Formats: sequence, C-alpha cells, structure tokens
Amino acid sequence: MKRQRIRKLFLTISLLLFPVTLYYFSPALIINAGLRGVINGSFIVFSLMFLFSIPFGRLFCAYLCPAGGLQECAFAINDKKPRQGWRNYIKFILWGCWLTVVAICYFHTGTISAIDFFFETEHGISVSSIQSYVIYYGIVCLIFLPSIFFGKRVFCHYFCWMAPFMIMGSKLRRCLHLPGVHIRIAEKSNCISCGNCSKICPMGIDVMSSVTGASDQRIGSSECIQCGACVDHCPKHVLRYGMCGSQKNNHE
Repeated sequence: MKRQRIRKLFLTISLLLFPVTLYYFSPALIINAGLRGVINGSFIVFSLMFLFSIPFGRLFCAYLCPAGGLQECAFAINDKKPRQGWRNYIKFILWGCWLTVVAICYFHTGTISAIDFFFETEHGISVSSIQSYVIYYGIVCLIFLPSIFFGKRVFCHYFCWMAPFMIMGSKLRRCLHLPGVHIRIAEKSNCISCGNCSKICPMGIDVMSSVTGASDQRIGSSECIQCGACVDHCPKHVLRYGMCGSQKNNHE
C-alpha cells in the first residue's frame, strides 16, 4: 500500500501546483501560439507525453496529472464506475478535431519564429491575474463536476485532451514490440474472483474480467494508467508490474 500513498502524495503535490502549471497543459494556448508561429510550453509538454508514453504508458496519469488528482478528490463523493464502452472514444473525436485546428494554425503561419516554454505566462506562473483565476476555476469545474455526477475519473475517459497522446504512444510501442511498463498477469490460476482489483481501480476498469478472460499475460485496456492499485490490493498476488516486449492484445 506504500506505493499508493506515494502515488497520492505526488498527485496532491501536482494538484497544488496546478495554478502554476495550468498553461503548460492548455489546449487553447497552443492554438494562440500556433497563430504566432511559437512552440510554446503545452506543445513541448504534449510532445513529451507522447514520447515518454512509449516506454512508460500512462504513468503520468497515475502519478503526476493534476486533473487526475482533482478527480480522485471526488471519490469521497462518488466512487462509482463510469459508463465506458463507446463513450471512451468521445475524447478521440475531440482530440482529432483539436489537433486539426492546431495543425492549421501552424501551417497558416508557415514558419516557427520562436521556442518559448513560458509563452503568455507571468514569470512562468499560469494563474497570475484575475482573468487567469476565472479561467482556472472554469477548468477546475470542467474536470471536477463530471466526476461528481458520473463517477471515477470520468473526465479522463470522455473528455481529456492529454490521454490520447499517451494512448497512441502505448499503441505505437505495442506495434513495434518495444518494451514498456504494463500490468502483467503473473499467476492467473491463483485468482479467486474476489473483485478487489476492479473495486479499487481508480479508472473503474473491470480488471477481474480482464484477468479471467485474458488471451495473453497483461491488462490490455487502453484506459489502464498503470497505477498499480490492483497489484497492491490483490490478496493472491495475481498481478505484477511488468516491463517487457508486448504482444498483440485483444482488449485494446
């Protein structure tokens, strides 16, 4: 359980720093930067998310994402599993439309005039004015309220513009059969179907069904953030962290 306490500590720190880091995750600021031909902080952060997800999957979501930390605060109010299935693809539609707009902005400008990580921030701090506070609390409500009404980390499932970068990075790793962090099924025969893994999962994934019905030796859901909660709460040690070449998975 120590790992989960550390994970929640990192999420809490990330959430407390959100007023500073907000613009480095901004889907709007990158559009403004594109119109000026500037590579800004969010452009760099999104690129790094994609690159680091190739070996590390969605560990950022589990340990460092302020939006994730904010949503896990809502577990005290609503810890039900959100409806998933086709709804998980909503974020990809939004992501695709947004990326198209970003690309158009940069192509319209036609040149990169500068690389400015602190673009439109005051001494690198995102929330530095009354207007910024309005934007900040608007974003907080956009992330927090859906989790209250619809369940665990529902913003991650339906609307997050960052998750697709990491999902695509993970898919690329699997296509290239590269090593990467994942949750592996170490002792499938030991599973007693207690359901602890599914109950504790912060993403509301049906982990137990993935274990009992797995065609290979890992949890293959693209919604898995490799947080390790299922590993730490399994009484029979069925699950483990793994770091090896991946195989084709039927759960994607």
